Amino acid sequence: MIEDTRLVLAMLALCVAVSELLARRTVLRHAGSSLIVIIVAAVLSNLGVIPTTSTPEHPVPAYDAVLGHVAPLAIFWLVLRVDLRRILAAGLPLSLAFGVGALGTVAGVFVGMAVVGPDAFGASTGALGGMFSATYIGGSANFNALALHYGVINQGALYAGTMAVDAGLTAVWMVVTIAVPRLARRRATRMDPASMGPSPSSSDAASGPGVGEVHDDAAQVDPFDLGVLIALGLGALWLSDVAVALLAGWGVSVPGMLVLTTMALGLAQVPAVARLAGTNLLGMFAVQIFLATIGALCDVAAVIELGTLGAQLLVLASVVIGVHGLLVFGAARLLRYGPELAAIASQANIGGGTTALALARSIGRRDLAVPAILVGSLGTALGTFVGFAVAAAL
Repeated sequence: MIEDTRLVLAMLALCVAVSELLARRTVLRHAGSSLIVIIVAAVLSNLGVIPTTSTPEHPVPAYDAVLGHVAPLAIFWLVLRVDLRRILAAGLPLSLAFGVGALGTVAGVFVGMAVVGPDAFGASTGALGGMFSATYIGGSANFNALALHYGVINQGALYAGTMAVDAGLTAVWMVVTIAVPRLARRRATRMDPASMGPSPSSSDAASGPGVGEVHDDAAQVDPFDLGVLIALGLGALWLSDVAVALLAGWGVSVPGMLVLTTMALGLAQVPAVARLAGTNLLGMFAVQIFLATIGALCDVAAVIELGTLGAQLLVLASVVIGVHGLLVFGAARLLRYGPELAAIASQANIGGGTTALALARSIGRRDLAVPAILVGSLGTALGTFVGFAVAAAL
């Protein structure tokens, strides 16, 4: 197995290159490179080429760097292309769909516990229910907050199995939310081609690899622009951490992603910054590296080795996501929101703001990119509170 940080990063970059090649030159072009890169990385990790997990006991610095630094940088760079007028138009429907999805997650936990049985996890039932609620409304920080409080993090097999199931189904759900809007679009086109018209992002869209995937940095990128963008990104990451720490000292808890997004939005309105070439190129490459990492963390063997406990965790998490999906897509259909908006709202719940942004870009809904980050940040703020409430109720 490749464990050297440099080689792991090299393999992640190679996964991006291979997915782009497959999306451009094979029949997989209809799947799109965002979906393909998850699958390619998952295959490599489960074949033992690259690691499948990163834990405090056995960290993988490459994965930690991607999740801690590359993913926020992707958000920062892509937000630099945002038109604030489009955010205001898209924000309310997405927020409502996100709220329905959060309720669906909580409902799914109770249904899932009923399916696996009240004695499946013994004294850890409430903790696990709270952890899944927290992570599928917020993210890994909320998941670990519950795990630490209830001592699950000290139960090696249970904690590792829960992490593996969470990561695996997050990757699977990313595939589903990429596929559903595209299948719906193709079905609608077959039934009534004239009904489709231009997508909400067609003014930005350009032909490129995969359906709805946009690579619009066709012009030559100047080293000056790249230097400024990289400096702005790394500087913004540092400044957002400083701001979060400062606010925490004043008793105000604010998600770092929200601070970073606000900074990027402000810079995006500066003409000199808006004219910089390379934001989409840098942002999309960082997103693809992030998605490759999500795929690599899909550890099938870890779940299988847990035997009955792994199967019960898998059933529980699958029911949670299934109920969530039924409610959020059903509500969107009733409200005539469309599958793209429902998919992005759902991904903001299950995967968080970064995966929701990646999905919005992948299916050509740039107008929903920043609202997705914002509702994802809201989920991070609320996830722990909801998780503790669910744990207490169970």
